[in-house]
Amino acid sequence: MIFLFIYAFFSVYPQELLFRTFFFKRYENLFKNERLFIFINAVLFSLAHLFFQNTIVIVITFIGGILFAITYKKTKSTFLVSVEHAIYGCWLFTVGMGEMLGFPS
Repeated sequence: MIFLFIYAFFSVYPQELLFRTFFFKRYENLFKNERLFIFINAVLFSLAHLFFQNTIVIVITFIGGILFAITYKKTKSTFLVSVEHAIYGCWLFTVGMGEMLGFPS
């Protein structure tokens, strides 16, 4: 349980500050097409996970990136999107995919 809280505060929250809060404030005005903007955000989010060297991780983070970008677009809340990200990440850990995603075993 302690690790899940550490993950939420030291991994999820910084990722959401960078990939949603900063990215949206900095680049959203450059895109007229909302779907393209969300797609690019999800691609960049998944590419940030390339160091895992695992195709499944890239696919999962791309899908998560789309979900998180949509949530942030609707709510403009770093807190809510961080909670969503933490819930999905902790769920993946508890169903046995933690090692693949960098959680200690």
